[in-house]
Amino acid sequence: MNSIIQHFRKDEQPFIETVIGWTREVEDTYSPKLTGFLDPRQIFILGSIVRSSGLQFGVNGAFLEPERQRALIYPDYYEPEDEDYQVSVFTVRYPAKFMTLEHRDILGSLMALGIDRSKFGDIRLEEDVVQFAAVEEMKDYLIANLTSIGKSKVRVEELGSQDELIVNKESWKEELHTISSLRLDSLVASLLNCPRQKAVALIQNDKVKVNHVIRDQQAFEVNESDILSIRGSGRFKIISIEGRTRKDKIRLLVGRLE
Repeated sequence: MNSIIQHFRKDEQPFIETVIGWTREVEDTYSPKLTGFLDPRQIFILGSIVRSSGLQFGVNGAFLEPERQRALIYPDYYEPEDEDYQVSVFTVRYPAKFMTLEHRDILGSLMALGIDRSKFGDIRLEEDVVQFAAVEEMKDYLIANLTSIGKSKVRVEELGSQDELIVNKESWKEELHTISSLRLDSLVASLLNCPRQKAVALIQNDKVKVNHVIRDQQAFEVNESDILSIRGSGRFKIISIEGRTRKDKIRLLVGRLE
């Protein structure tokens, strides 16, 4: 286990310890353990630790190709079903003729209710339709308490059919980048095809996020499954580290959101 842990960042240690606790719980009780919603990087870490322990895991975020998903850790005898993940999808009814809702509006209203981010997953919008995934046990609370977004009254309903789920039309174009190190400034410079100095300025001016967290240190090291947001330039995800070149450069397979 220690050989796996050393490959992760220091600030990821608390989450790693949590995952180790989950795996021990499954080993001790020989029964499944369901997590809250995790981001892609957390799922990557969880997968690395669970696989090394000999257990199995699956993920489910209700939507097709979701970003945030719940994970189920289970012993090899268990065969999980969709119902085991306890994910519900909700629709927000609002006066679309008079207002437009954005992702940040929904997120802000959910957070304002004191709901932890691990309790809800992806938020999707398509024209005047708004949907979001949440843990099943929050159903009654959400319907009763999410009654306004901004200055508008809204009504939350559980989605009746999976056929009505919003399909994400986003597409990721794969690119191969060769960089000298996994430092954030090196990657940003490569992604934007710009001088290192410009990349440093973007980072220091809080315009770069990694996994939705602002990273203002140019020496911060990126890793597999990280999602980068560069203000004014879009979103990127590190699909895999492909190895090194003969000149000891690092090859990264990166997805660019089109």
